[in-house]
Amino acid sequence: MKNGLKIAVIGAGSSYTPELIEGLLKRKDELPISELWLVDIEEGKKKVDIIAALARRMIKKEGVKIKVEVTLDRRLALQDADFICSQFRAGCLDARVKDERISLKYGMIGQETNGLGGFANACRTIPIALEICKEIEELCPNAWLLNFTNPSGMVTEAILKHSKVKAIGLCNIPVIMQKGMAAMLDSDEKDIIMQVAGINHFIWARQVLHNGENKLEKIVDKIIAGNDQLVPSNIPAFSWPAELLKNMGMIPCAYLRYYYMSQDILEQELVEAEGEGTRGEVVKAMEKRLFDIYSDPQVNTKPKELEKRGGQYYSEAACELMTSIYNDKRTIMHVNIRNDGAIAGLPDDCVVEVSSIITKSGPLALNVAPFPSDTLRLLQLMKEFETLTVEAAVSGDLNKAKRALILNPLVNTGTILDRALRETVRENIELMPQFAHILK
Repeated sequence: MKNGLKIAVIGAGSSYTPELIEGLLKRKDELPISELWLVDIEEGKKKVDIIAALARRMIKKEGVKIKVEVTLDRRLALQDADFICSQFRAGCLDARVKDERISLKYGMIGQETNGLGGFANACRTIPIALEICKEIEELCPNAWLLNFTNPSGMVTEAILKHSKVKAIGLCNIPVIMQKGMAAMLDSDEKDIIMQVAGINHFIWARQVLHNGENKLEKIVDKIIAGNDQLVPSNIPAFSWPAELLKNMGMIPCAYLRYYYMSQDILEQELVEAEGEGTRGEVVKAMEKRLFDIYSDPQVNTKPKELEKRGGQYYSEAACELMTSIYNDKRTIMHVNIRNDGAIAGLPDDCVVEVSSIITKSGPLALNVAPFPSDTLRLLQLMKEFETLTVEAAVSGDLNKAKRALILNPLVNTGTILDRALRETVRENIELMPQFAHILK
């Protein structure tokens, strides 16, 4: 009989990990954790050691007994684990910067989960995620895998289609939206029910229930008036076209600006890349500052500076999901799971991001009202892009890769796509060996 829960964090050298530790400690009375295993690769050893030292100080300050182990041996960490948090970045931030720079070079938006960059990230990451899942099937088949590894929706879809692992994908964007809506309504967050639907980084708020009413229109009015509190800290301020919001009957997440305002965003990214750098380059500099702070032996709390990174509140999702499953809390959360009819017009076996009731047996999706036909067509297009990307990432089929990218509205097609795709593969060949044949 185990004395407590064993949690393994894969990619624990991430600068986000202190927020995860903070979230776990806040729930110490609900989650009886006995072991916390922090896993990384050789390139991340220095960072994970710094994180582990900070984690031990945070745990000591809180006065709880949790054994913190650091290892480069993933199998050791996975053995008999109860929950696994996946937050690794294949190729580290350098790969993200390459994605951004290659995309911009060919006149496309450079972003880690969208367009050509999202495709490249998926093709680096999915093979590694499936290797991890084979180990989970062997070493801890009853564990829950909480996937934060980007692109979260595509990685989760690959896992659910190609393994038997109990996986749930997570994102902090719905958390930010819900907190922002509560602030805009001068309400406590627990008094609001927000329903979202779509796919990861491609969602819309469908309902905002508060005091027995749907306050969605009121939120829209506040956004148009300039009081938009639904945007993550890593996204520069922008304004939605007022008529678009007024007539949509839904509230798009901030990432949809790449699709509704693509030329504006591309021009903005080109200016930023020539100035302070791409987002990946900015994050690299930010991470260096964060790890300098984490290294201070006097620091024993999550630094405020971490909130400037794009993953703010990610522990709210990860830790609350663990707590809800473990305690069968029936909390409503916004997660990436199999569709199974939740969104009409999308395949049952694809992964969608929907509001769900979290039980000990996993998420139960809330049914979603039919999308307007124009939005559904866009959603279907993007889901087909994701599905083909997953297939290409697993098989190394260049034809499927091209077919996927041709569908994506953020990707330029023709010979420019051929050149961009070949350069992407060439620059990532060590982490994309499935495509090595195209360089011969």
